[in-house]
Amino acid sequence: MSTFNSEISPRLNRALAILEQLESGAPERVLKNLNDFHKDAADLILGFSFADIVARDGIDLKTREMMTIAMLSAMGTAAGQLEFHMRAAMNCGVSREEIIEIVLQVSVYAGVPAAMNAITAAKKAFLHFSTSGDEHES
Repeated sequence: MSTFNSEISPRLNRALAILEQLESGAPERVLKNLNDFHKDAADLILGFSFADIVARDGIDLKTREMMTIAMLSAMGTAAGQLEFHMRAAMNCGVSREEIIEIVLQVSVYAGVPAAMNAITAAKKAFLHFSTSGDEHES
């Protein structure tokens, strides 16, 4: 695990290392956004979500990202987060076909409107990979 900054807590460094695994360059963007909001936001939000939960050993990162896609899709209120986690999932080895199947499953349990929003996010994530050439199909 790499260290991003010796001036921040080990917990936040762990969180940022996981975020870097999900998408190269994401730690800097997210850290700036949260620091611009409040000096403690990054440690509280990223520390909890990534260092305390996502870093746990019980479920691998690929599976966690698939679960995250399903939950954010079902919520239907976090389009930016959903698109990010679809890209992150692909960076972790989730295929387009797996994302499509997740979205189709969402239509059954969360409804067609939630699935339609997820389709929009998926198309953006797929376009990102088709134009960047970074797609990781499994």
